[in-house]
Amino acid sequence: MAIIDDLIKQIKDESLRERIQAEADKLIQQKKFGLVFENHLPECTPLYEVPVKVGGAVSLKSGSIDELYIVKDVQEEQVFCVSKGDGQEKVFALNDLVTTAEFGEPIYPYLQFVDSISNAPNSDLWHTLIEADNYHALQLLEYLYAGKVDCIYIDPPYNTGARDWKYNNDYVDSSDSYRHSKWLSMMEKRLRLAKKLLNPKDSVLICTIDEKEYLHLGCLLEELFPEARTQMISIVNNPNGVARASEFARVDEYAFFVFVGAGKPEYLEDPLFTSDAQMKKMIKNADKDNLSRRTKVRWERLLRGGNNSKRERSPGCFYPVYIDPVKRCVADVGEALPLSVSIEEAPPPPDGLVAVWPIARATGAEICWQMTPENFRQLVSDGYAKVGAYDKKRDRWTLLYLGQAQRRRIERGELVVIARDDNDVVEVEESEHHVVKTAPKTIWNRQSHSAGEYGSRLIKKILPEREFPFPKSLYAVADCLRVCVTNKPHALIVDFFAGSGTTLHAVNLLNAEDGGQRRCIMVTNNEVSDSEAKSLTKQGYQLGDEEWERLGIARYVTWPRTVCSIEGHDINGEPLTGKYLDSDLAMVDGFQANAIYFKLGFLDKTAVALGRQFKELLSVLWMKAGSIGICPQIEGETIPKMLILPDNRFAVLTDERDFPEFLGQIKKTPEIETVFIVTDSEPGYREMATKLQVKTSYQLYRDYLDNFRINTGRK
Repeated sequence: MAIIDDLIKQIKDESLRERIQAEADKLIQQKKFGLVFENHLPECTPLYEVPVKVGGAVSLKSGSIDELYIVKDVQEEQVFCVSKGDGQEKVFALNDLVTTAEFGEPIYPYLQFVDSISNAPNSDLWHTLIEADNYHALQLLEYLYAGKVDCIYIDPPYNTGARDWKYNNDYVDSSDSYRHSKWLSMMEKRLRLAKKLLNPKDSVLICTIDEKEYLHLGCLLEELFPEARTQMISIVNNPNGVARASEFARVDEYAFFVFVGAGKPEYLEDPLFTSDAQMKKMIKNADKDNLSRRTKVRWERLLRGGNNSKRERSPGCFYPVYIDPVKRCVADVGEALPLSVSIEEAPPPPDGLVAVWPIARATGAEICWQMTPENFRQLVSDGYAKVGAYDKKRDRWTLLYLGQAQRRRIERGELVVIARDDNDVVEVEESEHHVVKTAPKTIWNRQSHSAGEYGSRLIKKILPEREFPFPKSLYAVADCLRVCVTNKPHALIVDFFAGSGTTLHAVNLLNAEDGGQRRCIMVTNNEVSDSEAKSLTKQGYQLGDEEWERLGIARYVTWPRTVCSIEGHDINGEPLTGKYLDSDLAMVDGFQANAIYFKLGFLDKTAVALGRQFKELLSVLWMKAGSIGICPQIEGETIPKMLILPDNRFAVLTDERDFPEFLGQIKKTPEIETVFIVTDSEPGYREMATKLQVKTSYQLYRDYLDNFRINTGRK
């Protein structure tokens, strides 16, 4: 009925419109049972970067996005169109229109680089923020990670009627008689794609909700995940209660956990039900007969990587480390070499020792170490540095050390030095915490889950004077994830209703606590609030204008929070104060993490098929290969015949005529795990893939085009 109601509104004849509306109203009165909701007019997406062209669909930037027009002609700054609704001809100014995609149309997305932050240059792990409509972003993620995601956490709009979410680019409020079915229609489309992302053997979907839609959402999840086990828990997120006229004061919200395959809640030291004080007492008096929890201690590489690794950036960190190749130990640490002096001019190493310099593995460029000679000498003296593997092919040694987080754990007694080897290097393992572990309860009652204290106030601390309504408590999200990925230190976690960015913040906190390497992908649009939209419109700005985009959630809140939390300062550059709860992690220390920010764009299918937009697709290939290392970029318009990227562990052959040379390069580069081959010949692709013998290979651009031609979102 909803789609009929939407279509009735487009009827120009008032008498006919009233007669059809009356008949439709009779149908609405019919009794319905079970979860029944309407399929509304297809959702549409504005494509600002796609030019207006003849035959394409457009809408007015200042109008309703579902009022579509087909372009018949473009003459200079005027566009001649025909309405898809009533067939009337219209003429608009070119600048007033935006190319628009309807739901179900094949789209060809790419990732446009916006910004990045690297606070762990020696780590290959990169988190991702994608600015996009989440439906199209999910289509892209299906191409990239179908069946590979360990955990999805989402906090969708709660549909309170307060104009806090949009359908077809229009806010839905309490006066909309179809707001519940619109919400379900919106959620069903996205959950169907989300299901394809989850690892069918072992994964979890977490979805928070309040009392307005929890019944509908529960039924929808049961319908979409009939083979999974679904439980709903209550989280006390506002201990003071939200007072409502003639109603109970609400103190909690709900979270559905959908356990797919072997997915299950992990046993934790904290069942999350008892009070904070009771829990601390339980841990203190824990039974020593329970099993201890141990994790592998990670040694970090001394060689710096990333954008700030060049020698000239940190000349004080360019020095020789002298090792004894027989004993495999660090024998001495030299002084920093001035920029004006080359390695060839440096003093020779002492007899019997080998000088190890900070040289990039792939390029041979002069870079730098992670720290100064003085600091590294201290680590060597303490037994916290050692010689790692030897690369015979490059004649290079790897140097390792215990990072700051691990050394702090030793100081706190969480890690224990159990022995020292012949070179006086420590052997460390996690100390035995004999604590009671149990399944978390279905009611979580923690002060740290207060959304006001650890959501809104935390946001204001990081982003003073910037508003974001109803952010989640950082620790509530962290506990949701902890329940699901405690024993998955390399989990891939997705949040496609990312909001202020709490999920990525929580993932970084978990990684800092246990040394994990979990990766997070966030998706959020760049919408402004209803009040901001009205204010910007009064000032003469339109959706898509730079001033409008600057105030959108992705650019104004999500990404700034990500950068500030990783670097340990607020938006004004002032150091963050305090510590994260139940840990000695100071906020000012930030996190050893890297993140990259993309905006989702759309490509012309013909140009992709002809290989003209390889530069734009390189970021997509980087993500498909695992988002390892710094995302490569191509300068200029010339398409290279091949790309060999050992730091990213993937390679691309753009011209199959150069396959013999490409094959030789791959054989000499064992780091390569994923290969993309551009060819129209499937037999030729199969033959080349067989000869390469790499872990994974893909045929371009057929693999890409077929995915989005088939994946139109229709049932």
